[in-house]
Amino acid sequence: MTMALSSTQVKEKARALGFHKVGIASAETQDGAAVASLQQWLAKGYHADMQWMANPKREDIRLVMPEVRSVICVALNYYTGHTHPEGDRYAKLSRYGWGRDYHKVLSKKLKALTAWLREQSELMEARYYADTGPVPDKVWAQRAGIGWIAKNGNVISREYGSWVFLGEVLTNVELTPDKPHTQHCGTCTRCIEACPTGAIAEPFVVDANRCIAYHTIENRAQTLPEAIAPHLNGWVAGCDICQDVCPWNQRFATETDVTEFQPYPENLSPTLEELATLSDDEWDRRFRASALRRIKPDMLRRNARANLQSQM
Repeated sequence: MTMALSSTQVKEKARALGFHKVGIASAETQDGAAVASLQQWLAKGYHADMQWMANPKREDIRLVMPEVRSVICVALNYYTGHTHPEGDRYAKLSRYGWGRDYHKVLSKKLKALTAWLREQSELMEARYYADTGPVPDKVWAQRAGIGWIAKNGNVISREYGSWVFLGEVLTNVELTPDKPHTQHCGTCTRCIEACPTGAIAEPFVVDANRCIAYHTIENRAQTLPEAIAPHLNGWVAGCDICQDVCPWNQRFATETDVTEFQPYPENLSPTLEELATLSDDEWDRRFRASALRRIKPDMLRRNARANLQSQM
């Protein structure tokens, strides 16, 4: 559908709603290289137990929304200047989970953008996703010029590094697309070298079976693999190692203006002993408005205990 709505108007509205970056990609042509890469990644079993990554809808956006013509991609900077405490007694929680659940923050803004789009015409159709559906966020973010997919699998933006949350609005309106972002990792291999479990199997390819973030967040087993447990380095919820060493993050990380992403005090310096014995009720209280609720209390205790055992 074509109508009197410009890409400039859409971007201005997105920025007015607080998004830090916005770009547009055409859904008319599919990214064959991205589909092939996903298929190869799945064939190697690098998705571990994340069966949703094999959803056919991830390979064709039209299976998500048949009438889609454009994908509006947005990014929210979530970086704060806080650091993890020094010392083996402390547990490390990934930055993405320090503050309010990003799904809630993103969804509120995306819902407002979607509502505004629908107000422009009764023929307008729009649907949003905040890491909540079979939409390959990173692929679309790169196609829309938000940033590029880095060697560690994250999207890096020039302005904020990789400390960004991604979301999309799919619409049946044909908007002028942005140019896809170019690749700027160069010859740098710091993320690959820094990963203690060798999870970056090759540049731009992450093996979830060896990823600390996967095992601390997604692995539901009672115990962690022997190849992973001794190398957690304090991580109990996600892992930021490959992002912390990235030169783009070290040079361009910028304090966010989204107050909801400021850390809850208890998330900055919990101890491993404290989390190893955390009750279900205390878990529920501490992580009530957190993306870390995906890590169930028995998993959090397991992760903390694995760290303590590796220190013996």
